[in-house]
This record gives sequence, C-alpha cells and structure tokens, in this order.
Amino acid sequence: MNRENKIKKSIWITLIALLVFFCANLFYGNVHIPFRSVLDILFGGGGGKDSWKFIVLSSRLPQAITALFAGASLAVSGLLLQTLFKNPLAGPSILGVSSGANLGVAIVMLAFGGGVFLGSAGLGSYLLIVIAALLGSALVLGILIYFSHKVSSNVMLLIIGIMVGYLASSVISILNFYSSADKVQQFVIWGMGDFSAVSMEKLPYFVGFVSVGLIFSLLLIKPLNALLLGENYAQNLGINIKRIRVSILLVTGLLTAVVTAFCGPIAFIGLAVPHISRLMLGSSNHRSLLPHTALSGSVIALLCNILCVLPGSGLLLPLNAVTPIIGAPIIIYVIINRKNIQYFN
Repeated sequence: MNRENKIKKSIWITLIALLVFFCANLFYGNVHIPFRSVLDILFGGGGGKDSWKFIVLSSRLPQAITALFAGASLAVSGLLLQTLFKNPLAGPSILGVSSGANLGVAIVMLAFGGGVFLGSAGLGSYLLIVIAALLGSALVLGILIYFSHKVSSNVMLLIIGIMVGYLASSVISILNFYSSADKVQQFVIWGMGDFSAVSMEKLPYFVGFVSVGLIFSLLLIKPLNALLLGENYAQNLGINIKRIRVSILLVTGLLTAVVTAFCGPIAFIGLAVPHISRLMLGSSNHRSLLPHTALSGSVIALLCNILCVLPGSGLLLPLNAVTPIIGAPIIIYVIINRKNIQYFN
C-alpha cells in the first residue's frame, strides 16, 4: 500500500471511530436509557421520562461535544509543540501554560473563597474561573514570548517553560497549604479533569474559543512543514522563525488555556495523540498530519469519557485517572522505539 492510500485509509478509519464513539457517548452512561428512547429524544420526540430527556440533551450531548473539541485542541497543541521543539515528548503542559491556568484557578478558588466550585456555581462564577485560567495562561505565555525574543535556542526556551511551570506549581502548593480543607478539596476535584463541567449554556463559549485556535493552527501548516527540515531551510524559504515561534506559542497557549479553564487540566492526550497519528499515517506532512491529529484527539477524548463510566455502579471515574491508561503505554513505546521511528522528516 502506497503512502497516499495509507493516509486515506487512516483518515476514514478515524472518522468512523469518531462517529462510533460520539454515538456511544450519547447512548451509554451510568443511567440506562433504552436505545429507541435516546433516538427519539435526539430527533425531537418525548423519549419517555423527562429525566431521560434531561440526561441526553443537557448532560450527554454537551459532554460529548466538549470531549470532541477538547481532544482535538490538546492533540493539535501537542503536535505544534513537538514540531517546534523537535521533541517527541513535548506536550501542552511542558511550557507551563497549563500550570499558569491552574494558578489562575487556584487564586480564585483558594485565595478568594471556595464558593465558586464549578459543580454548583452560576454562570457568573463559572466565567470568573474561566477568566482567571485564561489570565494565568496569558501571564505564562507572555513570559515565554518575552524570552523567545531573548534566546535563539528552542531547547533553552523549553527549559525556561519548564522552570516557569515549576514556579507556578510552587505558588499553588503554598496556596493549598494556607487554605481550608474544603477549598483544597474543591480545587483537587477541579484538577481531576471533567468534560461534564461544560453545560449547554456554556458550550457556545467553549466551542467558539476552541474553533478560533484550531482555524489559526491550520494557517501554520506550511511553516510547520518547513520547520521539519530545519530552521536554516525555513529561513531560506522566507519564513520568519521568531514570528512563527510566537504564533505557535499563541495558538497552543489559547487552545490549552481554554480547555484547562473549562475542563480542568487533562493529562496525556496532547502528549500521546500526535504519535498515534504519525504511526497511523506514516508521514510527518502536516497537511494530513494536523487534521488527522485533531480527529484522533477527539476519538481518544471520547473513548476516555466512555471509560470513565463504571458499569452498574452509578459512579464516574475522574478523567485524569483514565487518560494515562491510554497515554502512558504509547509514550513508553515511543521512548523504546524512538531510534526506529522517524518523527521529524
């Protein structure tokens, strides 16, 4: 099978998997609802009980849409960072952007009162948390953009990002130490990650922000392909390396910050999914790799959301308890077989 046919086959497989897992998120949950009733509800019918209608339309549907967009955002962010730093172990949290968002939420929840717990907060309090996360991410992003003009090495910028992330985590630890037990508990629960935190009322804001970031990521395909061949080659093609670096940081910062603000910090999807796409496509060409990575991120996020449901128990596992089950084996495989896999060619 030639490469073009392999790419087409992989994209079709991913699209089918996306449709299957999206439907599974609607039909499967900790409350059993008959298949026909779910169909009836989705197509505007009564569907039986009012509680079933609420569960399908106000819980499962927005949760599935949130997982779809969040997975795509984190996966694309990981791909952009891995290409920029030529490091297969780079991910959305590696630059400290997620830590910055965590810090913003920690300040709101821990320093200014725990009454803004996501599960019971109104839209105003919820937006306060989202704004705090975005401001925290913007602060870290601003620091990184400043240093991107001071250092010419991507490795040095990567190290600076890691250090900034450690500083943010240190401040969060101090806030935890001086906060009451109930505030710490609320923050810990938020930190476990949750696609169900985005209701139908909040979904348009989430989808809108994410869509902007994904559209801008598509505009970076050409310079990303040039970066695969080295910065000198990219410069010879007329690409401004510093401008592209800032653009990638801005796009990944926006995507990561929005997902973290709305859903909490979600581990491993951004780190592992780009490798799944590379292995499936056998190509590093971002014209096919970036869209496939976005689709694969959605598939993995939807799958993780299904795995969070414990059959027959009525309980839901935290999202970050499930994502490592899929992500960790992939990363181990990458580390072991790194010499045999050409990621940046």
